[in-house]
Amino acid sequence: MTINIFDNLPGSAKLELVDVLLQQKSIRIERIVSSGQATSPDEWYDQAEHEWVVVLSGEAKILIEKPGNSPPPPKTELLHLKKGDSLLLKSHQRHRVAWTSQVELTIWLAIFFTGGE
Repeated sequence: MTINIFDNLPGSAKLELVDVLLQQKSIRIERIVSSGQATSPDEWYDQAEHEWVVVLSGEAKILIEKPGNSPPPPKTELLHLKKGDSLLLKSHQRHRVAWTSQVELTIWLAIFFTGGE
């Protein structure tokens, strides 16, 4: 079965659209479509798996905590990802989506995996 990653895109939505494209024991591949959403300022992602993301269209800003820091307040780095940019977030690398484009849909391909330390 074939799929096109750009099929069935919303014009815009209040919430991000997350489609799981493949899920196996140690890997999950998702298409995420953002249209201006951001993570709540008091929320951080801190997941057990590694995550590799690539921006297929649009753009986003990701805030990551620098390793080895602890509150108050932790040191952070703001990364501006544009079409074609990718990022590897190691397991438990705290991060949040600070901004996504409201002009163009931001389409992400996210691969979550375990192992490979």
